[in-house]
Amino acid sequence: MRITRRLEFDAGHRIPDHASQCRHLHGHRYALEVTLSGEIIEADGLPVNGMVMDFADVKRIANALVVERWDHAFLVYRQDCKVLDFLASLPGHKTVVLDVVPTAENLAAEAFRILDPAYRDSYGNHLRLERVRLYETPNCWADALRS
Repeated sequence: MRITRRLEFDAGHRIPDHASQCRHLHGHRYALEVTLSGEIIEADGLPVNGMVMDFADVKRIANALVVERWDHAFLVYRQDCKVLDFLASLPGHKTVVLDVVPTAENLAAEAFRILDPAYRDSYGNHLRLERVRLYETPNCWADALRS
């Protein structure tokens, strides 16, 4: 069985080498979808009976490890020195420094890398992360998939 939980957050970024508008500082209302697979739990009397994982737990983990860290932050590539220097000049600014350019593809892959160990077998039902889908806009998204 597969289940999916969707979470949303706001963040800024730029793609420094982009040939068009995305090279400028801008932001998005991102949506993050976390898809897990596992066996349906059969445990009469337990709150998780009939579930792969409680959606509240899916949300709690994704919020703690990705959404709360990235929400209302500026996601910046480590090599984007001009923007890094500017952000460092703003006292208390919420900045997330990444080893990759913050494209939708790289952010989805990074979220997958962060979340994968947090979900793995946490319910005793062969639970595992299958996909992280990151919507940059309602019409554009990237999928990081288990290979």
